[in-house]
Amino acid sequence: MNYICHLFVVQKALADQVGWLNKIYDGAQDYDFILRCCENASAIGHIPKILYHWRCHMGSTAASLENKTYAIEAGRQALEAHYQRMGIPATVENGRFPGMYHSIYHWEEKPLISILIPNKDHVKDLQNCISSIEQKSTYGNFEFVIVENNSTNPSTFAYYQELEKKENVKVVYYEGGFNYSKINNFGAQFAKGDYLLLLNNDTEMIAPDFLEEMLMYAQRKDVGIVGAKLLYEDNTLQHAGVVIGFGGVAGHTFLGLGKDEPGYQKRAQIVQDYSAVTAACLMVKAEIFHQVGGLTEEFAVAFNDIDFCLKVGELGKRVVYNPYAEMYHYESKSRGYEDTPEKIKRFEEEIKKFRHRWAHILAAGDPCYNPNLTLSNCDFSLRE
Repeated sequence: MNYICHLFVVQKALADQVGWLNKIYDGAQDYDFILRCCENASAIGHIPKILYHWRCHMGSTAASLENKTYAIEAGRQALEAHYQRMGIPATVENGRFPGMYHSIYHWEEKPLISILIPNKDHVKDLQNCISSIEQKSTYGNFEFVIVENNSTNPSTFAYYQELEKKENVKVVYYEGGFNYSKINNFGAQFAKGDYLLLLNNDTEMIAPDFLEEMLMYAQRKDVGIVGAKLLYEDNTLQHAGVVIGFGGVAGHTFLGLGKDEPGYQKRAQIVQDYSAVTAACLMVKAEIFHQVGGLTEEFAVAFNDIDFCLKVGELGKRVVYNPYAEMYHYESKSRGYEDTPEKIKRFEEEIKKFRHRWAHILAAGDPCYNPNLTLSNCDFSLRE
């Protein structure tokens, strides 16, 4: 979506170079102009201060794009032309709200995706997770790597035997206490795919094109990680990206928002960069996973995914949230909550480690979050 809009300053030399406004895109001529400038700019800056107010009347595009449907189509065409100029094979559809667009990349490669799922007992959850992908997915080139972690129920191992009869399933056995980072790093050693999908066993795929949606962004050269929209069982948001600094450390955005509600500036429903996403459902290039050393094993349970995303971000790679990739996440079914003295102590220690390791980002503020917005809750309201 065009989130820059009218107050836009550009060097005259750059504007001369790209050709100024094009009447072909009337109604979205600023969007086309901004895209062409961005394609050729050496740097793009944002001033996070309120410098002007925007007056609108009820018949203006500012009040509602539905008043000028031709502007919506002009914006779609402008974005599609941008992809053509960039040599990116993509088409553009209208998004979930007027003025929002859904890009569809048409990469020729259909690479193998290795789906890594740690598991300890909870056979029904695991079975539901796997069967939802097998039965619904419209993308077929994937394998499952189930990382067994100290199960005790005989029915679990009986299920593993059934799973291993399938050509695209392998069960590997991790020995040691629970450490989410170590378990996934161990499982990644057995993955054959060029892309890894880290996935909790208490998830269920909703969108049949889920794997395509995740993969088409992961295949971009500038992208390292892709995260999904995760829903609680009651169809409210569990994950729509992570902001560094929420609650003094990091936290999920828009918790509890309705599945189809837009959120602040429609951010719950639009593809965008974040500093981090949750590893409950996270796709990463296998090459990048190994380049950063996988998940940091000092973070046994908490913040390992946030730390991982920040490590990938340091490589200059984007971390993308894609709301068109939807899954249910029946959170904390597998391990339970942090409700014992031992778990609380471990959690507090991992907070200290995270704050020490990423003190510079906590001090400077999340670059994907406006400093005028609050860190005390996740609704993007103004900071008091």
